[in-house]
Amino acid sequence: MAETPLVGIIMGSKSDLDVMQKCADRLTEMGVPFELLVASAHRNPERVHEWASTATDRGIKVIIAAAGKAAHLGGVVAAFTPLPVITVPMKTSDLGGLDSLLSMVQMPTGVPVACVAINGADNAAILACQILGTSMPDYRERVVDLKRAMAQG
Repeated sequence: MAETPLVGIIMGSKSDLDVMQKCADRLTEMGVPFELLVASAHRNPERVHEWASTATDRGIKVIIAAAGKAAHLGGVVAAFTPLPVITVPMKTSDLGGLDSLLSMVQMPTGVPVACVAINGADNAAILACQILGTSMPDYRERVVDLKRAMAQG
């Protein structure tokens, strides 16, 4: 039987998967079970609402939301869940991802999201593991091991 996912990854477009694969790979490397969904806040709002509002019931502890351009996905997800939401602004052809970044960091009061760098999928996975580590010592140790390995070069 597969482990219950602890992290939910949602992205607004299939084209985001190339970047978000780094997130999935890092979570796998750190032993964090996750689920992945492609659903746009603009094109599939009902699906996003259903997925986000039931995430806690499915055992999800942290959500990572990636989107580009008018990148409202993270904020929409955060509106429907009490879980922490980490956003990944996607690099875009129009404005290089600045549009995505600004859409994510300008959330209204009461709807906070964390935001990593443009295309920062790997950091989103590490941050999710750090959040899990606040209450799950195994994941905290995995972050300690990762940082130790990085320091050794």
